[in-house]
Amino acid sequence: MSDSELIDLIDCVNFAAIKHKDQRRKDPSKTPYINHPVGVARILAKEAGVKDLATLQAAVLHDTVEDTETTFEEIEKQFGKEVRDIVADVTDDKSLPKMERKRLQIEHSPHICPKAKLVKLADKLYNLRDLDRVIPEGWTKERGQEYFQWSSQVVQGLRGSCKALEDELDVLFQKHGVMTETVS
Repeated sequence: MSDSELIDLIDCVNFAAIKHKDQRRKDPSKTPYINHPVGVARILAKEAGVKDLATLQAAVLHDTVEDTETTFEEIEKQFGKEVRDIVADVTDDKSLPKMERKRLQIEHSPHICPKAKLVKLADKLYNLRDLDRVIPEGWTKERGQEYFQWSSQVVQGLRGSCKALEDELDVLFQKHGVMTETVS
């Protein structure tokens, strides 16, 4: 990564930190929300070996439109069309009911761009590791298990994108008794 790309990535982290500044995760410790998108980018860089700037920026920004007042236009102006398009591929339409959003993630996951598939895999891995560690406040064990089951269906449509992340996800799915079909 060049010096200018490193600066661009740090600018992106700063942008996301400002956007998510008042948000917390649902774990009992109420972890700052920014830990999640930074953690997703870390998984991509460290575990998947991703060095592509647009993919790492999209990982950091993947929840900004969905969970803050950020617009796709703002992301495109700040970080370019490619980053905007990746973020758009992984963003749920919050105007839809929750179950419809979940259904659409399963339906759309095979059809998103390759870089978005990497972000989605890392996002699922981060969330499932968190869920494996602790049940979020207000969740039952059953809801946690349902999340694992649903995530396995989303991941099914992403398979063939990154073996390292898929293998890590499969370890968690197996630990939680979730059957998966693997693609050779």
